[in-house]
Amino acid sequence: MRVLQLAANDASDPNGGTKDCLRAHSRDWRHSRPLPMALVFLAFSLIALAQQPQVRRQPAPVMGAAGADWLTRPERIQEEEPDRMLASLEIQPGSVVADIGAGVGYHAWRLSRIVGPAGRVIAEDIQEEMIRMLKQNIEKQGLQNVDMVLGTPTDPKLPQSAVDLVLMVDVYHEFSDPVAMMTKIRRALKPGGRVVLVEFRKEDPKVPIQPLHKMSIQDVRSELEPLGFKFQKVLTFLPWQHVIIFTAGK
Repeated sequence: MRVLQLAANDASDPNGGTKDCLRAHSRDWRHSRPLPMALVFLAFSLIALAQQPQVRRQPAPVMGAAGADWLTRPERIQEEEPDRMLASLEIQPGSVVADIGAGVGYHAWRLSRIVGPAGRVIAEDIQEEMIRMLKQNIEKQGLQNVDMVLGTPTDPKLPQSAVDLVLMVDVYHEFSDPVAMMTKIRRALKPGGRVVLVEFRKEDPKVPIQPLHKMSIQDVRSELEPLGFKFQKVLTFLPWQHVIIFTAGK
């Protein structure tokens, strides 16, 4: 329609209509040029980013090394039943198990005995001081099948497609970037590998833990399933926590 109007103006104005028409066409050509490739790439990147799973929950602060004594408090045996919890996972001797957020090794040294000399435990933490205390505890107990790894808030530094089970006890809710961490964790799992989250029950107001340190089953499923994890089951026999189990979904 614009071209027809310009042509009509040109016919009715012999004293300069043609120049006006050419100027108008020049403006239209500039406005209709293809977008630079950088802008096209940016547009597609923004679309891809918008389609990625988003976690809007506020993460809890990471427990610092100053609170390490709380990890080995005597009451923890009754409150969390660590040996019964690990037994329920039916981890086979010879397995490779990653303990993410291992802290001082409370579960790592138990896992070491479960997987046996033919298995491996990867004890990961993002705090150098925790790794130092973890190393002291592992050496004190003479354990030979535990590897200690200093990870980052976005990468646990696990070997790819090498882990049978990833365990996170009271840890997942502290991830500052759960999408990045769980994406890396999924890559580390063998086909059919499992990821286990042990979290204080948000559904139960009687659990004496601050709300920021609790998670519901639905919270966990809504965050992990979009990343490709397959919900397997939940165990509810612990006094305050639930054990939520997924497979890698590969």
